Amino acid sequence: MTELNLPILLPVRTQRLVLRRFEAADLDAYHAYHSLPETARFLPGEAKSYTKSMESVGKYANFVFEKEGDWICLAIEAADSPGLLGEVVLKWLPGCGQAEIGWSLAPEARGRGIASEAAAALLKLGFEDLGFHRIDAKLDALNTASAALCERLGMRLESTQVDKWHYKGQWATEVVYAMLAEEWRARQPD
Repeated sequence: MTELNLPILLPVRTQRLVLRRFEAADLDAYHAYHSLPETARFLPGEAKSYTKSMESVGKYANFVFEKEGDWICLAIEAADSPGLLGEVVLKWLPGCGQAEIGWSLAPEARGRGIASEAAAALLKLGFEDLGFHRIDAKLDALNTASAALCERLGMRLESTQVDKWHYKGQWATEVVYAMLAEEWRARQPD
């Protein structure tokens, strides 16, 4: 895939959520949950300092999505109550029509179906609006909440790679969930 259906029309709205570009006003809320060890547990880096949070919010506010390696990172907020609840990301991977999805939520947003709704909206964007062929999610096998989310989204477990990553001083087993565009279309109501 050399061309995507661009530009991306934002914000993306769902029944309960608005997915939008990050703004400077999101910094304190972003830092509040990204500075927690529980948020960083399954992310590549450590809990973020305020400076690292500033860098991330600045990068996410100004994302460009034009070529392989680029990321879409959208802030999640409730449609009826502005304020950052988390983020969903879509990375354009090398190879024809490949992408990777991810998410991170503030503790108060977890367990309410927000990640499911936001991730489903991002899959829709990826498959229907941008024209990706395959979207995957790569998880630490211990991240059972994200694995359950992948399964709720209809993604299938493709592989388990034992001791694939070494991060935070230990080996981690990677599980890969994926969905093809045709599988996405088959799950949509007529």
